[in-house]
Amino acid sequence: MATPSEKLAQSLQVLKELQDQGVTAIRSRDLSRTHRERLVQNGFLQEVIKGWYIPARPGEQTGDTTSWYASFWAFCASYLDTRFGKDWCLSSEQSLALQAGNMTVPKQLLVRTKKDTNNLTALPHGTSLLDIRAELPSPTDTLTQDGLRLYTLPAALIACAPGAFTQNPTDIRAALSMVADGSDLLERLLEGGHSTIAGRLAGAFRNIGRGDIADNIIGTMKAAGYDVRENDPFDTPSPVTFSKRERSPYVSRIQLLWQRMREDIIEEMPKAPGLPKDKAAYLKQIDDLYTSDAYHSLSIEGYRVNTDLIERVRTGDWNPDNDDGDRDHRNALAARGYWQAFQAVKASIEEIVNGENAGAMIRRDHANWYRELFAPSVTAGILRPADLAGYRNGPVYIRQSMHVPPNVEAVRDLMPAFFDLLEQEEEPGVRVVLGHFIFVYIHPYMDGNGRIGRFLMNSMMAAAGYPWTIIPLDTRNDYMSALESASTDQDIKPFTRFVASLIETDCS
Repeated sequence: MATPSEKLAQSLQVLKELQDQGVTAIRSRDLSRTHRERLVQNGFLQEVIKGWYIPARPGEQTGDTTSWYASFWAFCASYLDTRFGKDWCLSSEQSLALQAGNMTVPKQLLVRTKKDTNNLTALPHGTSLLDIRAELPSPTDTLTQDGLRLYTLPAALIACAPGAFTQNPTDIRAALSMVADGSDLLERLLEGGHSTIAGRLAGAFRNIGRGDIADNIIGTMKAAGYDVRENDPFDTPSPVTFSKRERSPYVSRIQLLWQRMREDIIEEMPKAPGLPKDKAAYLKQIDDLYTSDAYHSLSIEGYRVNTDLIERVRTGDWNPDNDDGDRDHRNALAARGYWQAFQAVKASIEEIVNGENAGAMIRRDHANWYRELFAPSVTAGILRPADLAGYRNGPVYIRQSMHVPPNVEAVRDLMPAFFDLLEQEEEPGVRVVLGHFIFVYIHPYMDGNGRIGRFLMNSMMAAAGYPWTIIPLDTRNDYMSALESASTDQDIKPFTRFVASLIETDCS
């Protein structure tokens, strides 16, 4: 007779076969009752709605949103296909957001369908799906992206409501920046006789600096006999001017976010003291704070460390293979990696306080910080040497966050653009806040993004003359909540105020 462990292994093999087929939304009929109940009982399967499940991680606490947010888009795509076949499409506004690189999980996902009834489906953690009977775009105006049926970009821009331009200006501007010329838009505008929409889109393109497209739309519509009146649907000038088509909507998004957020940061951050005059004293202060900084930063990431372990790692009195000492290899290796990375960060800061461009230093050195952070785990055989090669090569999700970091291909475009913004920024407080936020927003590595983000923040602190600033463990919830507001609501004020309060505490 098979043991409980062997039975669980059999059920996991069945689950693995489904996942290997790309199945995320698992129906009751996809698994036998025995396998399904066993997997649910052991935490490997989580019910979403009656008869539908997603894979989960054992040990997740009640209320943990990570598995759901990580599965949200794939689940919705599969669930909607099962219910409606091909007769559904996401709203034009959601289509624009996704094509503009915004994968944030919405509280309510609006779906257009031919079904003769409106239906609200409650989903986990306060999310829901609302399907409404509405006209669908033609097949030529529909595309499929990661299993999701969307309006094409030209069709979505024409169909979106006027209020979207003021409610979601970053998404709409990023989408507009992707348009090469007005041809595809004009074909649909002329066929539908959309003179009012033509005037709105012309004003929108002129707002982002694409006067060439605006003039083309107005001129062509008037030549066809339409009375077109251009009007700007945005309520503010664009913070970024796009003189030509942008290759990556993700890059457009962070450029827009950066410029949109910087004024709020300037208002909230305390005045920067300037580069420290006593450089040796500044560097000594960093050394003196190491133990406390390591404890709080590692603890925020969920490692179980204490000052005794950190000090032994610091002095070299440490052996992770010693059964009488550091039995928890994961925590000990993390502490050792933090020590090595801290030394590399301090070397970068030494150059920064000597007047080198902080953004340029971080562009050059951040990969070395990452290597040092995880080198002990490679030496111990827990990670492969190839894991230190560079940016992630797969998707990553942030625990408890509705923000879904950009895909692998986007990361390669985003990181150079991020460092360009960091190097060009003249306001010290903006470099501090957005240096941290945009880095963790991109989440370029499979692990260590929070630690490196805080190292980056403190490097920018040094360039501004602010003291090295520790984010205390007991403020973790406030810290993560402030980052979530910036990621999902594009509101940087809570995070700015959080950082400013820590600086003022350190300075007092």
